Amino acid sequence: MGAITIRPVEADEWPVVAWLWQCFRHDLAPIVSALPYADGRYQTAGLPAEHTPDTMTYIAWQDHPHTHVPAPIGFAVVDDLTTSRRSLAAMWIAPAVRRDGVGMALALDVVGRHDGPWAIVCQHDNVAALGFWRRFADRAFGAGAWREEQRAVPEKPGVPPDHWIESG
Repeated sequence: MGAITIRPVEADEWPVVAWLWQCFRHDLAPIVSALPYADGRYQTAGLPAEHTPDTMTYIAWQDHPHTHVPAPIGFAVVDDLTTSRRSLAAMWIAPAVRRDGVGMALALDVVGRHDGPWAIVCQHDNVAALGFWRRFADRAFGAGAWREEQRAVPEKPGVPPDHWIESG
């Protein structure tokens, strides 16, 4: 893994996050049976447009292997900062660096910036992500210091339950 920089999204980087959000939704499409809308884009519900007291968005950068200028390789959205339990609302890592430890580094960095307890929700059919979040929980919270629970998805009775991983 090359050196990565993780920091809050800056004012001029919100369009970059919006493009990466499309990649995130594309990756989720087979799991949530999603199609792009008529304009070719996936839904943007949950896509932040700025930092708020309740939400922070972080972006990860790494030098591009061909241009050697920083390239965005992932993002994470932290929600519920004003409530008693933080939530990792969304996270995406570029496929080319997924096996390089970037996802773990981003998740650990972001969670480490905000006091817990924490909740991470993952779709039942997203097997790779579920395995990742279990490994993450062991590292971030400690083996045996977190719990996993399946909960019905509100207003979607025909889909498998979500998996909730919670610390504290």
